[in-house]
Amino acid sequence: MHVKHLTSALTLVATAAFLTACGQKEEAAAPAASTPVAATEPVVKIGHVAPMSGAIAHLGKDNEYGARMAIEELNAAGVTIDGKKVKLELLIEDDAADPKQGTAVAQKLADAKVAGVIGHLNSGTTIPASKIYSDAGIPQISPSATNPKYTRQGFKTAFRVVADDVHLGSTLGKYAVETLKVKNVAVIDDRTAYGQGVADEFSKAAEAAGAKIVAKEFTTDKATDFNAILTGIKGKKPDVVFFGGMDAVAGPMLKQMKSLGIKAKFMGGDGACTAEMPKLAGDAIGEEQVFCAEAGGVEGEAKVGMDEFRAKFKTKFNADVKLYAPYVYDATKVLVAAMVKANSSDPAKYLPVLAATTDYKGVTGPISFDEKGDIKNGALTLYTYKGGERTQLAVIR
Repeated sequence: MHVKHLTSALTLVATAAFLTACGQKEEAAAPAASTPVAATEPVVKIGHVAPMSGAIAHLGKDNEYGARMAIEELNAAGVTIDGKKVKLELLIEDDAADPKQGTAVAQKLADAKVAGVIGHLNSGTTIPASKIYSDAGIPQISPSATNPKYTRQGFKTAFRVVADDVHLGSTLGKYAVETLKVKNVAVIDDRTAYGQGVADEFSKAAEAAGAKIVAKEFTTDKATDFNAILTGIKGKKPDVVFFGGMDAVAGPMLKQMKSLGIKAKFMGGDGACTAEMPKLAGDAIGEEQVFCAEAGGVEGEAKVGMDEFRAKFKTKFNADVKLYAPYVYDATKVLVAAMVKANSSDPAKYLPVLAATTDYKGVTGPISFDEKGDIKNGALTLYTYKGGERTQLAVIR
């Protein structure tokens, strides 16, 4: 009897507990059912890749700021795609200017199903990453990769908003001979896709214009000691030393040229044509000793827009534009403009519209793409340095 009564009692307790628990669940669930769910804006993810670490992280940060400025302005103004207001989200990745890391982050962005990518900064990372984006069908606009190979692989997803090395290197080569009147030229490159590419184009153009290449040397993009190379070059008595590479190497190289008593002029492509160069080279930058070219450029009325951009950039980030930020800014806005026009952020749907972009009015000038994805009629700006400041010489198209 005791056992039976105990069993009955336990059954009653368990049943009561079960019913109480059910009641609690129903009570907890009720408010959730009656609370209206807030409508959320669809999110469109855009990737941005640049070296955020390493020797040229300052240029990577400059690029990031350009992308952030564009995205924040677009979100503030409101972007509507196919009748729906969307929120743009920037996914920032660091490739450290390293090709292997570049492909790794490219795959990461592809897996995240970004709608498009702005980057990479260097040709050496942009080119291998471009195959991953192509395989995934994701449009990519580089704001700064100038090696011709990038847009000559047959990838429909590859675009750039700056002139390539053929234009940049050949313009500098002709300028060296025809304007600076140099006869003997020494060439050094950093063995990267960018550095070697622009150095080769410079050499071809300088020789075609009548100069003699008296020395061809190479280093790396991480080197700091150039005394052996420069000592050998000094004996060849060049009128100009051309360096294909970035400012982080060009600055120390200039210092060592001065310490060795090399009086030659120094020339470089856009990677060595930054506002940071006077800091990196110190007093080794003599008056009108350094000449370089930046892929891109504005003049006349368009210069007003660029000046306004630089002023807004300074106010927003408390930093001056170092090099590519305006091109990143334009690339980001061109990408989104194509989505808006196509009524879709689906890469397959807006890619043809992006490819057909005609005379988009950017702060860097009008943007149109040719059949390869290169910018049409790309400009170059020639600079020298005076009083520790980069000074514009001319805009050439």
